[in-house]
Amino acid sequence: MITTPYSFVATTHAVRMGSLEPVFVDIRRSDLNIDPDLIEAAITPRTSAIVAVHCYGNPCDVEAIEAIAARHGLKVIYDAAHAFGVRRHGRSVLSYGDFATLSFHATKAFNTFEGGAVVAGSAAGKEAVDSFRNFGIADEVSIPFIGTNAKMSEFNAALGVVQLRHFEPVRQARKRVDTLYREALAGTAGIECLPIPEGVEPNYSYFPIFVTGDFAVDRDGLYARLKAEGIYARRYFYPLLSSLPMYGGLPSAAAANLPVATTAAEQILCLPIFPEMSDSDLERVLSVVRGAFD
Repeated sequence: MITTPYSFVATTHAVRMGSLEPVFVDIRRSDLNIDPDLIEAAITPRTSAIVAVHCYGNPCDVEAIEAIAARHGLKVIYDAAHAFGVRRHGRSVLSYGDFATLSFHATKAFNTFEGGAVVAGSAAGKEAVDSFRNFGIADEVSIPFIGTNAKMSEFNAALGVVQLRHFEPVRQARKRVDTLYREALAGTAGIECLPIPEGVEPNYSYFPIFVTGDFAVDRDGLYARLKAEGIYARRYFYPLLSSLPMYGGLPSAAAANLPVATTAAEQILCLPIFPEMSDSDLERVLSVVRGAFD
């Protein structure tokens, strides 16, 4: 399966647990998503699917990816863990691909504390998922394949129903913080905010910045300064999946093949963002950033 090295470990662990081999392709700096221009060269007769990630909720170039998949007869699976509620030109990003997976972990903009969902692009796909999540059971007397127990508990589902009522106000509260960050950091030497793609309605789950060589300290230095002040930013995603011991030996995992992802893993820092973040909370973060030049 062709995938990105710039993601959470669940992406490639799922590939390996399916007895498949991840083949890493570099990302684009503009959105930190898999680069469609590099996918085709990685396709071989063994390739079965493309597993793309809507990184930080920013949609992939879905048209390009799905055109490539159609030419080569491949499935497309989107890791949409960050992308609940995200729309692209008015269309839900969950409506693309053969499957899209969601995380409802407590850190997400929409959560059920723990849990997730799979959105299928076809009735047959949904039927397969429904069976797989229930031990492979198809009906009262049929168990055609090996499945697992991946059912959401009623308690978690109830939490989700409550959260749905508040999702739009939460999105708007996060948008406010995102806007204030962008305004305050504009023009700061060595700090680049990841742009919101045109036509995208994000959920503002994360606020990633590039900490480049023009900043007073490197990314890890800023991370340490924030942590010393009790402010917990996240080097997300670091380290690269391709550098982990279970994947580092793959031919596609060489850092020379993944220059953009390697740089992103060294420069990206996700600053705190949450709906109740006050102006004083924001100023605490920004004072540490500005103070790095003192």
